Amino acid sequence: MMMTRLFAAYAFAGLAWTGVSAATELAPGAGHSIRLADVDGVVYFTVEQDGYRVVATLASGADGLPLRMISTLAPGQRMTVSVPQAIGQPSIDFEILRDGDALVVSDPIPAAMVDLVDVKPIPAASEK
Repeated sequence: MMMTRLFAAYAFAGLAWTGVSAATELAPGAGHSIRLADVDGVVYFTVEQDGYRVVATLASGADGLPLRMISTLAPGQRMTVSVPQAIGQPSIDFEILRDGDALVVSDPIPAAMVDLVDVKPIPAASEK
């Protein structure tokens, strides 16, 4: 139920901004390409003893120094990646959500569009 509301919020925000919205469910080891303004990257995960080890690598252009973010997610946890824009412009964000055995990557959307929607946080596993 909580995930349904969250995805509905992202769908609304994406439709309001671009007319199209999607989220991608990843399989372990399968990469997913991300494009945020002038930043390109890839997200993948592996199954580890402590949880899903999520790796997001981003770079600005072929000559840009890559930035790698690594996080281990337990069920119900999420990770947000945010790319700032020019002064006065909203950042462009995407989230990586672990919903049980599924890992879902949202399409990048401007942070201001997420603020327009009443998104409820996903409770931590200890709160369920």
